[in-house]
Amino acid sequence: MERVLGIGGYFMRASDPTALNAWYRDCLGLGADENGLWRQGAGPTVFATFESETDYFGSRTQQTMLNFRVRDLDAMLAQLRANGADVADGTQDMDGVGRFGWVTDPEGNRIELWQPA
Repeated sequence: MERVLGIGGYFMRASDPTALNAWYRDCLGLGADENGLWRQGAGPTVFATFESETDYFGSRTQQTMLNFRVRDLDAMLAQLRANGADVADGTQDMDGVGRFGWVTDPEGNRIELWQPA
């Protein structure tokens, strides 16, 4: 059986794609080129499904949630706050998994930030 090799891309609708790309570059340091190609660091990727009624993604109209691995969650959250980003209060710790925090991008998409254990 053929199997997928990994995530090849993540695509989002945006009312202002240029501004949203700039936000991801300036606030999260996502260095994608003019074609959107970004070479991410090696590490684990989680693929999980959630119940349709979950509030975990923020708004119930948001069907998916992007999760980024980070080296230092506290430093990333401080950087986002310094840039005026909409950062959720509090973080979550999961034994053996790591720490989580959340930010909402300018288009209203909730993003999870994960510092693996």
